[in-house]
Amino acid sequence: MSPFTKYSEQELVVLLRRQNEQAFSYLYDNYSPALFGIINQIIPDRELATDILQDVFINIWRKIGSYDQAKGRLFTWMLNIARNAAIDKIRSRPYQDSLKNQPLAENVNTNATNAVVNADINDVGLKKLINKLKEDYRVVIDLSYFQGFTHEEISRLLDIPLGTVKTRIRSALIQLRTLI
Repeated sequence: MSPFTKYSEQELVVLLRRQNEQAFSYLYDNYSPALFGIINQIIPDRELATDILQDVFINIWRKIGSYDQAKGRLFTWMLNIARNAAIDKIRSRPYQDSLKNQPLAENVNTNATNAVVNADINDVGLKKLINKLKEDYRVVIDLSYFQGFTHEEISRLLDIPLGTVKTRIRSALIQLRTLI
């Protein structure tokens, strides 16, 4: 495969389902930075985020047969796998236990301030787009993608039906796609 080879989404899915290693390399090269970014927002530890990214691509390789083009784009499907893997990791008992055993930094306030400033700088462009959404959409996107809540948790938190949460997220993503 030359470095200039491009696949359409349909071609890529067909080749991945045939377990084509060149297509998988292409997939990794073209999508890993975006997926890593999502994982790293949820799990700030770069080394752990890199490990999860590797697990995500193994899952994509194994589960490509379950991808349904009628339900959404390949990237969205992979994004959900990555997001769910990161959320599963932070909810896991070993991860929670490791957080309890972390030494405190010498100047906790400085580190917390830097984390907030860096997060704000990295999210500025995306936040501007999200601010253009209707309030209902903004809330569910923030809770789901930035704060890591599941659809069920959002439903309970906002006291709205689960189907409404899913519809709002889907509508918000469609609207964001048109804004991008």
